[in-house]
Parts: sequence; structure tokens; C-alpha cells
Amino acid sequence: MNRVLFLLGLSVLINYIDRSNLSIAAPLIKDELHISGTQLGTLLAGFFYTYALLQIPAGWLVDRFDVKWVFGLGFFLWSAATAVTGLLHGFAALLIARIILGVGESVAFPAYGKIVGTHFQESRRGFANAIVITGLALGPALGMLIGGNAVAKFGWRPFFIALGFGAILWLIPWWLWMPEGTCSSAKREPTRGVLAILQQRSAWGTCLCQFSFNYASYFLVTWLPFYLTRERHLSMSEMARVGSFVYLLFAASASGLGKLSDRWVSTGTSPTIVRKSLASAGNLGMGLFLALSGIAPDSLYVWTLAVAGVFMGMSSCNIWSMTQTMAGPQMVGRWTGVQNFVGNFAGVVAPWLTGFLLDRTGHFYWAFFITTAVVWAGALSWMFIVGPVQPVEWAHNPAVR
Repeated sequence: MNRVLFLLGLSVLINYIDRSNLSIAAPLIKDELHISGTQLGTLLAGFFYTYALLQIPAGWLVDRFDVKWVFGLGFFLWSAATAVTGLLHGFAALLIARIILGVGESVAFPAYGKIVGTHFQESRRGFANAIVITGLALGPALGMLIGGNAVAKFGWRPFFIALGFGAILWLIPWWLWMPEGTCSSAKREPTRGVLAILQQRSAWGTCLCQFSFNYASYFLVTWLPFYLTRERHLSMSEMARVGSFVYLLFAASASGLGKLSDRWVSTGTSPTIVRKSLASAGNLGMGLFLALSGIAPDSLYVWTLAVAGVFMGMSSCNIWSMTQTMAGPQMVGRWTGVQNFVGNFAGVVAPWLTGFLLDRTGHFYWAFFITTAVVWAGALSWMFIVGPVQPVEWAHNPAVR
């Protein structure tokens, strides 16, 4: 499964380039279409409407059908939507394309959870999830570094077209390397539905934690390029370097601490202590340094953003490991879908609210402070709402198909 794990990391890298590319082009699109900050926030959030709403159906799909085909079709749809975006003109057309992008990408994380939860043992899940999270971080990093320079040199439309059509090549090794029949466990064992998941206090806790982490992540993915160019007055090339630096540290932290967490678990330490401690500490540190980034002078804000990226890696590499352990192979797709459904409403709220605050205040101070408050609430959820990280005894819960 090492080749498949590599493909998963590469796919989430493409996934996050595709969902963040609009933010890279945001200053140019805002000027070209003559739209307000609130409208730009709506455009940036448009992806998340369908992405969030389809998480629960996507979780059902990957538990019910072969994840190889479900994910492959979703990947093709979101890549095609990215390519078509570069051909469109007008606010409404771009919003529709972003909504279709959300449909395609909605299967991604339920599929990742299904594959990792089925094929990787507890002592390897930290690193397996870290590979996925590393792709998540490298997507915006490379998007800003390469995309920022490409947009500055060629314009935003060629960037979208080349990115979308080029990504479709990923499907070739996916069809060759990914084994079929990943849904077989669900066929052999009785399955429970969403209501059974919602009876678990830990499920509500993981949903709140996912919302808090996603709020910070999507705030940065959608607005960091605009913040760096308009609030900190960087050029597109300077923005690309600073933004990619933050996300590269995020990626390095996720991969390193993911491996470290697995080694810690392999020594016999409870996954509850390992996973919850790192996730809670990550949220606390991330919130602190994001708040400092909003008020730091020009000589320091890059470093506060960088440290926030390190703490993001610490938190993120353990979030899905806990869900995969508690849900078990037969329910991991559904639980992941429920968790991502709630968590990705942050993708609707954070971009829109940031645009609204920007229109009202002309600055990003309140946007950073609100993000910190949300992230710290997530830390409290890890500590006090999520219970022991151990498999749920689904046989003791009513089957709701």
C-alpha cells in the first residue's frame, strides 16, 4: 500500500491547490470583476456549500461502494471543474464552477479515512494521516509558490486551465495501483448509520474539533494571499515566498510529528494520551500565534505565521487517526463524512465573515482574533468532549441503515 499512500498524498496536494487557487488569483479577480470584499468572500466560500453538504452522502458512498471508483470519479469531476474555471467570465459563472468543484472534492476525505482506517494499523495511522496532511499543506505551499509566480507572469486563466487538465493524469496510476474491493468489510458486517454515530459523545467532540481546525485552515487558504498583498503590501512574488514558507513548515511538522506520534504509541502509551495531547497542544499554539500575527509589526509577522504553521502540523496529523480508531473499518467512511460535514461549514463561515469584517473595518485584526477564539474552543473539545480513543462497540448500538 505504499504506492497508494503516495498517490493519496499527491491527490490531496492537488485537491488543496485546486481549492486554494482562487485565493491566489483573488486580487486580480476582484479588480477584473469589480466586486466587493463581501462578494469575493462569497466566491471563495462557494466551494464549501456543496463540499460540506455532500460529506454525509460521500461517507455512505465510500462505505457502500468500491472506494477506488468513487474517489476516481470525484477526482475527475473536480479536475475538470478547475480547468473550466479558467475559461469563464463573470461572478455567477465562477461561483457555479466553484460549487461543482465542491461536488467532486466531497468524496476525498471520506475516501482517505476509509482507505487508511481499513489498510493501516493503529501504530501506522499517525504517519499515514501525516502523508495526507503533508499533501494538504504542500498544496497551498506549492500553489502560492508556483501559482503566485505563474499568475504574475501569465495571468490566472492559463494557470487554472493547465492545472485542471494536467491533474487528470493522476488517474492513470490510480487505476493501476489501487486495489479493488475496499468496501468488502462493510458487506461482511452489519453496518450502522448516521444516527448511531450521533449517539456518540466523541463524535460530537470530533465534529467541533474539525470545525475549529478547519476555520483556521480555510481562513489562511482563502485569505492569506490577499492579506499578504493588500494588508502587508507584498508583491505577488513576495507573497508566494512567504505563503509557501508557512505551509512548508506546516507540512514538515505534520510529517515529523505524525511519525513521532506512531513511535510514541508503539512504546505502549495509550493512543488517547498521544493523539489528544498533541492535537490539544497544537490548537492552543496555533491560536496564540495566529493572534500575534494579526498585530505583529512587519519585522515579525512572518515568523509568527511560521510558528502557527508548525502548530497546525502538530494538531492535524492526529485528528483523523482518532476518528479512524474510534469508528473502525466498517464505519469510518460515515463517521468521517459526518465529521467533515460539520467541520466544513467553517469553509462557508470563515471566508465570508473575513470578507464582511474587511469591508467594515478595512483591516484583518478581528479576523485573526476570531480565528484564535474558534481554535481554542477546539482545544477544549479535545480535552473535555472527546472520550477515550478506542474502538466503539457498534454491536451495542441500534442499527440504522
